[in-house]
Order: sequence, then structure tokens, then C-alpha cells
Amino acid sequence: MTKEEMKEKIAADVQGNSVVLFMKGTKEFPQCGFSARVVQILNQHGADYVTRDVLADPLLRESIKEFSDWPTLPQLYVKGEFIGGCDIVTEMAQKNELAPLLK
Repeated sequence: MTKEEMKEKIAADVQGNSVVLFMKGTKEFPQCGFSARVVQILNQHGADYVTRDVLADPLLRESIKEFSDWPTLPQLYVKGEFIGGCDIVTEMAQKNELAPLLK
């Protein structure tokens, strides 16, 4: 698969799922503290979400950074829109700005 094909797959994934978290590991077994924190926040909000493990696919890991023009992981998408990484999601949760998006 080429990087362009992977970006098309990412776009379809983001459009086809209301909440997608591109992360290191899975929601059952996060592989980094930042990913674990976002999973914890989503779980606290009772969000229905899917995760994509960038550690399992180096092409996905590189392509998602170009797709979003965002250098770090995890990356959260809600209703097709890029929300941000751990710091932004944490801040939004603290300000009660995340819950309305997840409804």
C-alpha cells in the first residue's frame, strides 16, 4: 500500500466512524501514557469509539501525521473532525467542552 492509499483509508475510517482514536496500542492495552490518558477520558465520558494501533503499522503511523498535519500521537477524530492530541483532549475534558462533541 502506498502512503496516498493509506491516507484514503484513514479518510474513510474517520468519515465512517463517529469517534476514532489513532494511538499507540489499543484501548484495552495502551502502549504509552498519552494514549492511555485519552482512552481514560473517552471511557469516563462513555464514548463509543474505535482505536487504530499505529505501532502495528508503520505506514499508518507516518501517514496519520501527514493526514492531520499534526506531528504527535495519539490523535482523536470526532464526527470527521480532527480534535487533537492528549493535551488538547485533556484540556477540553476539564473545560467540559468534550462531552457535547461526543453526544
